[in-house]
Amino acid sequence: MSTTPASRPAALLGHRLFWPLVILAALLVGNVVFNHDFLAVRVKDGHLYGSLVDIVHFGAPLMLVSLGLTLVIATGGIDLSVGSVVAISGALACLWISGQDDQGSVGGTVAAVGVALAASTVLGVWNGVLVARVGVQPIIATLILMVAGRGIAQLVTDGQIITISSPPYKLIGGGYWLTLPFSVIVVGVVAVLTGLLTRRTALGLLVESVGGNAEASRLVGIRSRGLTIMVYTFCSLCAGVAGLMISSNVSSADGNNAGLWIELDAILAVVIGGTSLNGGRFHLSGTMVGALIIQTLSTTVYSTGIPPETTLVFKAVVVTCVCLLQSPAFRAKVFRRRARREATAVPADAEAAA
Repeated sequence: MSTTPASRPAALLGHRLFWPLVILAALLVGNVVFNHDFLAVRVKDGHLYGSLVDIVHFGAPLMLVSLGLTLVIATGGIDLSVGSVVAISGALACLWISGQDDQGSVGGTVAAVGVALAASTVLGVWNGVLVARVGVQPIIATLILMVAGRGIAQLVTDGQIITISSPPYKLIGGGYWLTLPFSVIVVGVVAVLTGLLTRRTALGLLVESVGGNAEASRLVGIRSRGLTIMVYTFCSLCAGVAGLMISSNVSSADGNNAGLWIELDAILAVVIGGTSLNGGRFHLSGTMVGALIIQTLSTTVYSTGIPPETTLVFKAVVVTCVCLLQSPAFRAKVFRRRARREATAVPADAEAAA
């Protein structure tokens, strides 16, 4: 059925990505006002540089965590432990490399990455089993690992910051490949593969059906428990890779601060992207835009000179505006009141003219 020209603006305004993209564009324009070269991208030594590149580069870990969290939320769950998994992954990798005689060894780096990702996978399976098999509420099951995991990371690092010097490991979060930050390429590959698997196969529909009604899905033959364990494992694996990116970028592991509160930013990114916390339908593209908004907010705070103590308040105000503009009920209420005022103003003007 074709849409009339009059209905096209309404359909555009109602699209789930319209307002997030408007807010993202407004943030970028605001930065240009303070820094006229903000949108400039230049090539130096075969690498792309610029504020836009930095936003995507430093936002790569958040985008990766948000991607995994989207599928968890689509099943009606939540994962509060991703920040702890980030810390554990980076701590294990750096500890392994620091124990090598040759920290620049490619084989040692591959082994360190393998150990970190294996541990992340085990932690994801643990969360999934608690939720799907044992029946623990997702917020409680992942809260356990959120608290205990941060302690595990500190035990791994012995409460210290582990510093390493490994060029191969540096590539993961701080290196470049094909002029682009390597971490951005990793996120792009993971996002494309996730999109293909969830939108070009039945996997996405199965995940959404579990989020809609897990028990009904099980009764019609869908292995809802297996799917739940799978999405928690995928989410933890994404967090593990994000931990490698963060620790690699600074060539060190901090069990206390690495990935701190990244789970909250990831949840905000998923919600901004239009995925409901009640489960069901999910939007990967919206999640990526939401993560870019969160990272652009952080960049804006530093580039415009906003006092650091007001950073959280500033982010909360912007996120609240995005969520309100996305709400169909809020928009309907605001525009309905405006239409009523205009309707009552027309007869009054006509009577005055008479």
